[in-house]
Amino acid sequence: MAQEEFERLVHIMNRLRQPDGCPWDRKQTHRSLRQYLLEEAYETLEALDEENYEALKEELGDLLLQIVFHAQLAQEEGHFTIEDVVRGISDKLVRRHPNVFGNVVIKTAEEQSKNWELLKKKEGRTSAIEGVPKELSALLRAWRLQQKAAQVGFDWDNLADVWAKVEEELTELRLATDSGDSDRIEDEFGDVLFALVNLSRFLKVNPEDALRRTVNKFVRRFQQVEATLRERGKSPEESNLAEMDAIWNAVKQKEKKRAENPDQK
Repeated sequence: MAQEEFERLVHIMNRLRQPDGCPWDRKQTHRSLRQYLLEEAYETLEALDEENYEALKEELGDLLLQIVFHAQLAQEEGHFTIEDVVRGISDKLVRRHPNVFGNVVIKTAEEQSKNWELLKKKEGRTSAIEGVPKELSALLRAWRLQQKAAQVGFDWDNLADVWAKVEEELTELRLATDSGDSDRIEDEFGDVLFALVNLSRFLKVNPEDALRRTVNKFVRRFQQVEATLRERGKSPEESNLAEMDAIWNAVKQKEKKRAENPDQK
C-alpha cells in the first residue's frame, strides 16, 4: 500500500536524524539541502525528457526524499510536520477544484486556469502575477508571468501582433548593437527574449522545454562531431570549421532520415 510505504520512508528519515543515526544526515539544514532539491528536480526533468520511466521512478523517489527531509527538519524545529504538508496540499486541491468537489461548472482547461487564479486571489494574493518563484530560470519565469498576466486580460489580441512585436524588438536590438552601448544592447536583447517567450505562448510551446531540447540536440550532435574526428585521428583543435561543419550537417541529415523512417537503423 502507498500509505504504508510512505510511512516507512518517513520513519527511515526520522531514524537517520537521531543522535545515533547517520552523521551526514544529522548535519544537514534547510540551506545545505537546497542544492540537492534543485538537482533532483532537474534529474527528474531529464528522465522525463528521455522518456526513461525506470529512471523517472528512481528520480521521483529521490525528489520525494528531499520533501520528506525538509519536513523532518521543520518538525524538529517545531514549525510543521509531514502530515501538515500532505493535509495542506490535499485541502488546496479540493478547494481549488470546485468543479470536481463542489457544484461549480467548468468545461475547459482554460476556464479551470482562470478560476484557479481567481481562487488564489481570494486566498489573499494582491497581484495577478504573484506566486512565480524568483529562483526559476529567467526564461521559465518570463513565461509564467506572462501566462498569469494574460489570464486577467493583459495580453496580445492575435499572433500577428506578437510577430510584429518580435520584429520590432529585433530592429531595436540591431540599432543598439550599432550604437556599441553594452548596457543598451543587454536591455534590448532581454526585450527580444521576452517577446519570443510571448510568441512561444501563442504557439503553445513551453520555451524552457524547447530550449532544453535544442541544447540536448546540440550536445548530441557536437559529441558525434568529436567522435567522428577521433575516428580520423583528430581533435577539434586539430580540425577546422569547414570540416566540423560538414560532419555536423552529415549528422543532422542522418537524424532527419531516422526521424522520417524510425523503423530503419
